[in-house]
Amino acid sequence: MSYTRFAIYYLPPEGAMADFGAAWLGWDCVSARDSIPHDVPGLHDVTMTPRKYGFHGTLKPPFRLAEGTDVSGLQDAVSQMAAACAPAQSDGLALTALGRFLALTPVGDTSGIARVAATCVEALDAFRAPPPEAELERRRKARLSERQEELLQRWGYPYVMEEFRFHLTLTGRLNVDDIAPWTETARAHLPPLPAPFVMDEVALVGEREDGRFELIQRYTLAG
Repeated sequence: MSYTRFAIYYLPPEGAMADFGAAWLGWDCVSARDSIPHDVPGLHDVTMTPRKYGFHGTLKPPFRLAEGTDVSGLQDAVSQMAAACAPAQSDGLALTALGRFLALTPVGDTSGIARVAATCVEALDAFRAPPPEAELERRRKARLSERQEELLQRWGYPYVMEEFRFHLTLTGRLNVDDIAPWTETARAHLPPLPAPFVMDEVALVGEREDGRFELIQRYTLAG
């Protein structure tokens, strides 16, 4: 399979959470196939934006391979990074409105999760090609802070390091009046959320030519 971009995700392990996410979004990035969606009016529309990524939490945002690097080398680097990186956990996950989209976010101390994400961003940066200028300008339309602009220039993405906030996305941008109803709908379909929430694996994923992301390999955090 040929991939246009790569990323490092947290993917829920096999079980109720993973099954919920695949059915909610309609795309299972682990099995790389469409999933039978929940029978919820309007769900297809509100999940259109996050669908192609699958149910995940981003740790290193999507990037193109740098010149002179290849997938095999990237896989080796992720394996070495994971072997040296300790697992992380928080008290649990909660359904949250982040601005105008819904996501599952960690509860309690998130410093360990932030550490894992920062490690992924930094340790694998040699494999990241600089983003094209059009992508940088698109990011800047979000009215970045001075620090976010610095992060964009250094790491190719403005919401990393201290600007990072881990989340598993459930919807695209909602109308303000729709946030509360969709929160209740999501809550009615969610399985019991983990408590504690443990991050002991990371996943290398690739963006296919059709724009959808799929799992390439999981790696255990063993540091």
